[in-house]
Amino acid sequence: MSDAIYEQAILALARSGAGAVRLDRPDVTVECDNPLCGDRITLDLNGDGLSITALGHKVRGCMLTKAAAALLAQELANGTVAQADALKQAILSVLASGATDDPRVAMLAPVAAVRSRHDCVLLPFRALDEA
Repeated sequence: MSDAIYEQAILALARSGAGAVRLDRPDVTVECDNPLCGDRITLDLNGDGLSITALGHKVRGCMLTKAAAALLAQELANGTVAQADALKQAILSVLASGATDDPRVAMLAPVAAVRSRHDCVLLPFRALDEA
């Protein structure tokens, strides 16, 4: 695996710890695993089904999963389900093509070439879909 996928922006986002707290009283908690690499996320959410009023997570995994979880928390705390879907679509697009006009997900472009790591990036979004 190439170290090129671990761009400085990904490392900084992963280390930021954005949203890396468990909520005291979540409306829903979901755990998701990536059986291929052992990554795991526990995602806590508060909301009403259309909006997200609070989001917290605990990640045991690689920098890609941590960065994706932090991105999720940064972009969707006090957001909507529609915004979550749009962010996921932007990530799917950059992973498919390696190109994007969306600055929120541009750092993920190098991951497009390493298909085995796509699930690492998508794990927090899979948890959100299950929630």
